[in-house]
Formats: sequence, C-alpha cells, structure tokens
Amino acid sequence: MEYVYAALLLDAAGKEVTEKGLMEVVKAAGMSPDEARAKAIVTSLKDVNIKEVIKNASAAPAAAAPSAAPAHAGAEHKKAEPKEEQKSEAEAAGGLASLFG
Repeated sequence: MEYVYAALLLDAAGKEVTEKGLMEVVKAAGMSPDEARAKAIVTSLKDVNIKEVIKNASAAPAAAAPSAAPAHAGAEHKKAEPKEEQKSEAEAAGGLASLFG
C-alpha cells in the first residue's frame, strides 16, 4: 500500500511516477524499498491518469449511501427479535422448573 501512497504523492508533486521515485519516497518514509513492488506499481499505472481516477472516485461515496438504509432497517428488525427470544427463554425456564418440582 505504501507504494500506492508514494505514487499518489509523486503525482501530486507533479513528478513522474518511476521505480526510482517510488523507492526514494518509500525509503524517505523510513521503510525498506522493494524494487519488485515498485516495478509492479509503475507497470500497473503506466496508462493511468491518476488525477482523473481521483476525480472520478469522489463520486463513489454518493453511490454507497443507499446501501446504508437497508443495514439500518435490518438493525430495527434485530431489535424486535431479542424480545421474542426473551419470552422463549422464560418459557423454557418454566418448563425446566416443572421437571424438578
């Protein structure tokens, strides 16, 4: 993940994302650079416009908002279930008491 951050940092600084640049940023952050990882990131970002990807990614959280509503509805449903479970536990305890009593 640190290589992705390094690529974002280099791009934000207006510098070309290169293996050497990534390794220097990772090293400056106090980590041991890995040439293979740097090469993999550079290769995967070869034809990617990072600024455009970030611009398009800012619209993604709006799409996630509708999924929050069903999760909330499920939470309300779960609140009703414990009351039913408590009744069944009380009935079970009463049944057990009759065995010993």
